[in-house]
Amino acid sequence: MSEGPSLSDFMRHLQAVLEESEEIGDRIERDSRQLQIESAIQEAIIFGNRFRELQEKGIDPLHIVLPNSREDATQHVSKLETLNVGHSNCGSCGARLENDLDFCPSCGEKR
Repeated sequence: MSEGPSLSDFMRHLQAVLEESEEIGDRIERDSRQLQIESAIQEAIIFGNRFRELQEKGIDPLHIVLPNSREDATQHVSKLETLNVGHSNCGSCGARLENDLDFCPSCGEKR
């Protein structure tokens, strides 16, 4: 990975730009610019949180999967599916089962 600005550097930059946007004279233009910057800050926070969540689950967040023309190509996995890797659901009530339990905490059904 190349050395360069970090996510926290980017967020500090966005905070500085947000403060500078107060100087925009036209209220509509100022409000529009501030909305753009605030949205970018929110996306950076979401990205940082998701990156950490994936790393904690042992998933490489930067793994790039190239499209494959074969029929057995890996399908896109949603964020929810990614976070549920390694978990299963109870066959009786459908509740999420924890890996370290041999029964369902909702209904008591044994695995």
